[in-house]
Amino acid sequence: MDWEMNNVVDLLRPHGVIPVVVAETVDHGIDIGEALLAGGLPVAEVTFRTPVAPEILAALVARGDLLVGAGTVTTPAQVDIAADIGAAFLVSPGLTESVADRARERGIPLVPGAATATEVQRARELGFTTLKFFPAEASGGLPAVRALAAPFGDVTFIPTGGIGPDSFADYLAEPAVAAVGGSWMLPREAVLARDRDAITRLTAATVARVARPTP
Repeated sequence: MDWEMNNVVDLLRPHGVIPVVVAETVDHGIDIGEALLAGGLPVAEVTFRTPVAPEILAALVARGDLLVGAGTVTTPAQVDIAADIGAAFLVSPGLTESVADRARERGIPLVPGAATATEVQRARELGFTTLKFFPAEASGGLPAVRALAAPFGDVTFIPTGGIGPDSFADYLAEPAVAAVGGSWMLPREAVLARDRDAITRLTAATVARVARPTP
């Protein structure tokens, strides 16, 4: 489907890593955005896990120098909020037709979650070929991604969940993986302390290890 806009892969693959942003205040969200930029990773997935998520999303989108998506999108209303703000993409932990239909109506790319062959097959029937493999580590990790990629060669995965600084590069080396999501560069203590320098250092270290296979 054109509305899925598989160019979401083109948007995310160059970055390799999608920082998953969970912040309790707008100031914390702004700090995170600035630190990610300073560390060389101008992308953020702001999750609908806190009441201030829409405000953080709006503040980061307004900057104009970040690729900002909305994460943990589970309802059509959240699709509308993210689309109205100007999010570049949506990420969902699973897949429901109501969310998919609303994303189609709003013309915003949606990356739905899938963890089993049945879920991948259902997603493909609905027109999705870019899927969030979630929760990645709890669902079998990299071996599971490879197993799913074998019968579904047209599917590209974005594993998220339990991935950290010691494992993300292994995922990125897999041809079926477009990017990985995670928050290891955003430790809670650094976010709460508004320690931008610490986040910047962790982000820069991550960027330095992102290696993409040559097409």
